[in-house]
Amino acid sequence: MNQPDIKQPEVKHHDDWTFFDKIYCISIDQRRDRREQVKKQFAEVGMLERVEFAIVDKHPTNPEQGIFESHMACLQKGLARGGRHILVFEDDVFFQTYNSSVLRGVCDYLDTGVKWNGLFLGCMVDGSTRTAEKNLMKITYRTLAHAYALNRPFAEKLVQNSWKGIPFDEFLRLNQEEFYAIYPMCAFQGLSGTDNQRIAIDRVRRLFGGLPFIQKMNELYHNHPLPLLGATAGITVVSMLLLALLILKV
Repeated sequence: MNQPDIKQPEVKHHDDWTFFDKIYCISIDQRRDRREQVKKQFAEVGMLERVEFAIVDKHPTNPEQGIFESHMACLQKGLARGGRHILVFEDDVFFQTYNSSVLRGVCDYLDTGVKWNGLFLGCMVDGSTRTAEKNLMKITYRTLAHAYALNRPFAEKLVQNSWKGIPFDEFLRLNQEEFYAIYPMCAFQGLSGTDNQRIAIDRVRRLFGGLPFIQKMNELYHNHPLPLLGATAGITVVSMLLLALLILKV
């Protein structure tokens, strides 16, 4: 006797990047070289056709203000077009250790009703704790805004603010709540020269391997602090990290 077919419950999965319904990449009009490079990066992770480039003019007097206003413009555009999860990149982003199944797992988990405001694919943190999803960390955000997504209600709150002399990543730090990061982080800021006014800081960062190396050491330290502190080699790494963080504070 044939057994009746038992209908299995539908399992919801996200294809790569579809969780983010609006995706923007900020690029200064004169930096066509960066746009060509980052298009290759987006193509490699299967996202190029989803990205809208926000082409901006370099601010005539204050690059930090230009960066702030460019990020806000992307968020405003995403909200105006009905975006629920708005993903923003800067044009010197590149990807390492990207894993589509990791991204899908993180997005599926966030879609279960978890309260979240920000999801970072790469950043610097002051602390992190594990969640029920092995590839997602709850973070105390510190700096870097080259690859992040905001949930609609939080983005609506942020865009009410105008430039008040606070760089955008510092503005995020001051307003953070329910911020998460993919683990391991997969988006890094490139080694090309900075477009902001902190050129001297950028040169010092390069002496320590540039922002990609500093970001990786930051992630390693906050996710595996005890092994690092217990090893002689770890002490050297931590010392370098502390120095790098001092550089980022300037």
